Amino acid sequence: MPSPAAKRVSLAELQRRSSRSSRDIDEGATPTLRDLAEALSFSPDDGRIWLNDQRMVLWRSSTFGSLRAELIARLGQEQARSLLTRVGYAAGARDAELVRRTWPDSDPVNAFHAGPQMHKLGGIVRPEAIAFEFDIARGSFHADFWWHDSSEDDEHIAAFGLGTEPACWMQIGYASGYASAFMGKFIVYREIECRATGARACRLVGRPAEEWEDPELDQHYFAPGLSAAGIRRSLAGPAPAPAAGAAAKPGGALAAAGSGQSALLGISSSFSAARHLIERVAPTPATVLFSGPSGAGKELFAQTLHAISPRAGAPFIAVNCAAIPDTLIEAELFGVERGAFTGASSSRAGRFERAQGGTLFLDEIASLSFFAQGKLLRALQERRIERVGGSREIAVDVRVVAATNVDLRAEVRAGRFREDLFFRLNVFPIALPPLKERRDDIPLLMEAFLRRYGEQYGRRVAGFTPRAVQALLQYDFPGNVRELQNLIERGVIMAGPDEPIDVVHLFRGGEIEAPQGLSPGPDGRLTELRAPGAGVATTPPAGEVPARAGASAGAEDYLDALLAARYNVAAAARSLGLSRAQLAYRLKRQGLL
Repeated sequence: MPSPAAKRVSLAELQRRSSRSSRDIDEGATPTLRDLAEALSFSPDDGRIWLNDQRMVLWRSSTFGSLRAELIARLGQEQARSLLTRVGYAAGARDAELVRRTWPDSDPVNAFHAGPQMHKLGGIVRPEAIAFEFDIARGSFHADFWWHDSSEDDEHIAAFGLGTEPACWMQIGYASGYASAFMGKFIVYREIECRATGARACRLVGRPAEEWEDPELDQHYFAPGLSAAGIRRSLAGPAPAPAAGAAAKPGGALAAAGSGQSALLGISSSFSAARHLIERVAPTPATVLFSGPSGAGKELFAQTLHAISPRAGAPFIAVNCAAIPDTLIEAELFGVERGAFTGASSSRAGRFERAQGGTLFLDEIASLSFFAQGKLLRALQERRIERVGGSREIAVDVRVVAATNVDLRAEVRAGRFREDLFFRLNVFPIALPPLKERRDDIPLLMEAFLRRYGEQYGRRVAGFTPRAVQALLQYDFPGNVRELQNLIERGVIMAGPDEPIDVVHLFRGGEIEAPQGLSPGPDGRLTELRAPGAGVATTPPAGEVPARAGASAGAEDYLDALLAARYNVAAAARSLGLSRAQLAYRLKRQGLL
C-alpha cells in the first residue's frame, strides 16, 4: 500500500511524484547504497547482525544450496519452487516496509530502486536496470532488469546442472513482493532469461498480474495450496477435531490477551520459551513463581497468565510487597475487622478476599518479613485466612502468582527467607530473561511503544533514524523493558512533528558509554561502530561534521550545505550529520524549503 506520507498529498501531486522512470533516479538521494550499508551493523559480542531493526544471518551460499536441494528432493520441484517463491515474496514485502519506515521522505523512484540495491548489498545478485517505469496513482508498472551473478543460480547449477526452466525462484518472489508492497497491487515478475538454462545472465520483467498472458501460471506458485503451511498440513495429515466444549487453544487466548495494554510482544527464543510455559500452566490452579531482573515484565506475564486461565472472569489483584510497611502487610493481605486497632472504624476485606476466584500477584515477595512469610505460608497451605482482629476463618479460592528479582534459594541459605514458603511458591518456576538476552524483540517493542505514546500524546513521529535504531539494538538496557519504554516515551516527547526519533532524543543522561559493533565502511571493510549518545564523541567520515553540529546549525549553515551539495537535500543532510527528514524539517521551519 502507498506510504502514509503519500496519503497526505493531493492526487495531482501524487501523480506528479509517482509517474517516474529509471531515468529519474537521483544517485545522491536517499536511500543510497551507502545509506543501506550504514544501516547494516554487526554485533560480534552477542552474535547478531542487523539491517536497521531487522536481524540478518550470514550464511555460506553452499549451505543455502544444500537446503534448496533437500527441499526439491523431499517435496518435489513444484512444491519447493512455490515455497521458496513465497518466502522470497515475504522478504521483499518486509524490505519495502523497512525502506518506507526508515526513509519516509525518500523519492519514490529511489525507494523502488532500493530493493535491487538491498539484494546487491546482501551478495545475492548484481542488478542492472534496463527499463523502469511506474505510476502509483494509475496502477501502471513496468520493470526490466539484468541480474548478474545470481547466487541462487550458482547453487542450482552446482546441484542439478543446466536445465530447461529458470531457477531464480526466491529472487522472483522477492522482486514481486517488494514491488507489490509499494504499488498496493499484485506485481508479478517473470524470469525470461536465466543462467540455469544457459543464458549469459538472468533477465527479469515485472508487470501487474493482469497484464501478463496466462497470469495463473505465475499465481500458481503463490497459491496457498502449495504454501509452506499447506505442505505441513499434508505431511502431518488431517488435524483431529476439537472435543465438544473444549477451551480455545492457549495461543489464541494469548493473542487476544495481548491485543490491549498488556500485550506480550516477542519472537526471541527465550521469550517464546517463557510464553510457552505460561500457556502450559494457565489451565491449572498451580502456584507460579516468576523470577528475573527488575523491568523484565513479570507483572505483564502474570496478567497474561490470568487472562488465558479459567479464572480470567474473576479479579486480578496485584500487591507490591516492598511498598507496604511490615506493620501493615498483614492487614493489606488478609483484611481488618472493625475495632481491631485504633482507627479501624469498619471492617475491610484484604487482597486475598478481593481476589476471590481470581489471581493474587505478589511482587517482590522476598521483601516480606519473617512474620508475614509465616502468615502467607499458612494461607497457602490451608486456603483459609483470618482478618486482623477477627475470630473466624474465611475460605479463599485464589491462585497465587509470586515474583522476585533476587535469588530466593540464596535468600533461604542466608536465613532471610523461609525454606518451607519457598518450596510452597516454587511449584512452577518461570525465569524471565533480561532484555539484552532477547535483542530480537527490541524492534517489536520499539514499534509498539512508538504507537502507544504517539496516540497517547497526540504526536505524529516519523519512526526512528537508522543510527537511533543501531544505538537501541546495541544498548545493554540495565533497566530492561521498562527502560526501553521510558526511552521511547522520551523520544516521542522530544522529536518534532513528522521528525524521526534520533539518538539525541533518546539518550540524554549519558546512558551509552562505550563503542559497540561493526559496520561496513566505504571500502567494504568492517569498522568499529560507535553507538552515539551523550558522553560519547563520534568520529564522522572525512568531509562531514558531527551530528551535533547539524543539530545546532543555523540558516546560513543550511544554505551553505545546500549550495555545496547543488541543492541535493539528502547530500546536504549527510554533510551536516542529519537525516534527510531532519534537514527538510528544519528548512521548512526556516522558510527555506
